[in-house]
Amino acid sequence: MQKRSMQQKELFLADDSSTEQLGLALAKSLDMPCVIYLQGELGAGKTTLVRGLLRGLGHLGSTKSPTYTLVEPYQLADLAVYHFDLYRLADPEELEFIGIREYQEQNALLIFEWPDKGLGMIPAADLELKLSYFEAGRKVQITDFNAKLPNHWNFDDILCQNDD
Repeated sequence: MQKRSMQQKELFLADDSSTEQLGLALAKSLDMPCVIYLQGELGAGKTTLVRGLLRGLGHLGSTKSPTYTLVEPYQLADLAVYHFDLYRLADPEELEFIGIREYQEQNALLIFEWPDKGLGMIPAADLELKLSYFEAGRKVQITDFNAKLPNHWNFDDILCQNDD
């Protein structure tokens, strides 16, 4: 079986609702286990996207930003999700104190905000989403490094307007 090459797509997200809808669509399409890197400035919509992703996976409670705790765990029916926010990390070695290796050994979805702060200690991304401010909304560049999204996944079906 031939492995599909890296796939990239850019979308315009008009508002928080569109960002959450993208998360919902990803949840229904991702091949697990998966490592996701979320890149973007403060307020660019990273946690909003995670909220949609978690809802799409069946999480009914609130979605907290793990800015101060470094990691927020979510145990779903058949999947563990770990949402990391490495913004306040002074040194990647600090991840040893929270047992980063144990998270990597599980069949789980690992989501990293500010992944650059953990390089060398966190696993490589399967999927990377770069959110940025664009006009009145946001732009997201999605890179699928390891075929975690199916070939038939249609980015235009997710209530987002395509930027092309």
